[in-house]
Amino acid sequence: APSPACCQGRRAMAAARVDYIAPWWIYWLHSLPRLDFTFRPVDSSFQPGNASYQQSLLFLGALAAVCLGVNLLVLSIYLLCVCCCKREEVAETKRPRSCCITWTAVVAGLICCAAIGIGFYGNSETDDGVYQLAYSLENTNNTLAGIDELVSATSQKMNVALEQHLARLNEIFASRGDYVLSLKFMQQMAGNIITQLSGLPVWHNVSVNLGDVASQTTYVEYYRWLSYLLLFILDLVVCFVACLGLAKHSKCLLITMLAGALVALVLSWTSLAVDTAAAVGTSDFCIAPDKFIMNQTQNEISGEVIHYYVYCSQSLSNPFQQALTIFQRSLTTMQIQIQGLLQFAVPVFPTAEKDLRGIQQLLNSSETSLHQLTAMLDCRGLHKDYLDAVIGICYDGVEGLLYLALFSLLTAVAFSAMISAMPHAWKRLASSVRDYDDIDEEDPFNPQARRIAGHNPPRGQMRSLCSYSGTLGSQSSLHPPAQAVSNAPVSEYMNQAALFGGTPRYENVPLIGRGSPPPMYSPSMRATYLSISEDHPRQSGNELPA
Repeated sequence: APSPACCQGRRAMAAARVDYIAPWWIYWLHSLPRLDFTFRPVDSSFQPGNASYQQSLLFLGALAAVCLGVNLLVLSIYLLCVCCCKREEVAETKRPRSCCITWTAVVAGLICCAAIGIGFYGNSETDDGVYQLAYSLENTNNTLAGIDELVSATSQKMNVALEQHLARLNEIFASRGDYVLSLKFMQQMAGNIITQLSGLPVWHNVSVNLGDVASQTTYVEYYRWLSYLLLFILDLVVCFVACLGLAKHSKCLLITMLAGALVALVLSWTSLAVDTAAAVGTSDFCIAPDKFIMNQTQNEISGEVIHYYVYCSQSLSNPFQQALTIFQRSLTTMQIQIQGLLQFAVPVFPTAEKDLRGIQQLLNSSETSLHQLTAMLDCRGLHKDYLDAVIGICYDGVEGLLYLALFSLLTAVAFSAMISAMPHAWKRLASSVRDYDDIDEEDPFNPQARRIAGHNPPRGQMRSLCSYSGTLGSQSSLHPPAQAVSNAPVSEYMNQAALFGGTPRYENVPLIGRGSPPPMYSPSMRATYLSISEDHPRQSGNELPA
């Protein structure tokens, strides 16, 4: 049959489960298999000092490192295949490929922006959970330090100040044996108080200083939060540079984007490894935090005290109740003795009033310390700090780590897509540059050629009808070229142009001597063209077939 103490512990554990229930993601992470470096299964109990357990967490991080290597290998093979395999580029396939690159960049950018939003939320949640843990640890440390200070101050009063007063009163009451017996009785009560105080746990002798743990946790958390913030900024900058490079067709920006994307990809997989290992390790602690705390403190603090503060159930008795009761009774007895001496001994021994008043004041301050000590030793305050710490790290902390892991995974996918689209974007920019440079500098009707001609003046003076005043004499100085021209009526071309193009547009320079159809002319230029054509009808007729 189970012992009463065991049943009491089970009832206390059941009561504690009402206050703290691990969320579902804690159970899910805790159920993940654990393997060490030799691929042997490892117990999932939280054992940070165990080498096998440490290897199981490092093994989870190594899986992310393997995924990084596979990702880089696949990207390298893909980039080599795209860059080395020369495909014939058909004009019809340029627009679909360009659209594919654009949509790839847009989707990758949207995924990256969504991942950054998720990462901001996860980083904030983790920061809130860790700071709640640090705040609770600091409060617990202040409470324990206050208990130690009260115990030390009260013991010192009973050992030093009370003994000095009793020694002087013994000299004053030397002729009265009954008064001396009262002083000895008070000295005995003071010894009982000191004995009971010495039985209280001395928290500053514990090997782990909760104040130092809180300070180190806050310090590490600040730089963790800052590093993730810088990672978010880096990802945003890479996305912005990618969009700017595609919009401005800048090879320099695309190269910068490629370098930044590679760095961000490595950092994403690294953060995924760290977040996964931290989340799994924290879940092992959160599945049974009371068990870990009792195992860590069993050699320094009694298990009854740890049970009292961890579970804080009404069915559990206060382990300090007996000591506090004896303390209270001893103080009450001493106060009664002092009241009697003040009433009966002071009229006979007036010089004893000062020491008796001093003892009375000391007892009153000790009673105040007793009430403070009783409140601090009550389990409700420390148990609240314990629950705040556990809920902060197990709810907000682990939830934030899961969001950060999702952020890392999404950014790795987004940057992999950006890097894979880089060769196609590069070829697109190269083809657009070739199309831009492939122009006819001698064609006066090409707008780009006109801009080039403006920067590169012609070697000879070219005369055109635009430079003449439009007089008939100057127009007759034009010599038609020997090349055949079309004898189609100009009105037919103008009618066709008006039919298909709407309002006819007029050109200032005729296409005489060229094999292309003549453009549309203004009325004055049309008259000039007709006069020139009538002067050489025969020559044009001989050159064209019948």
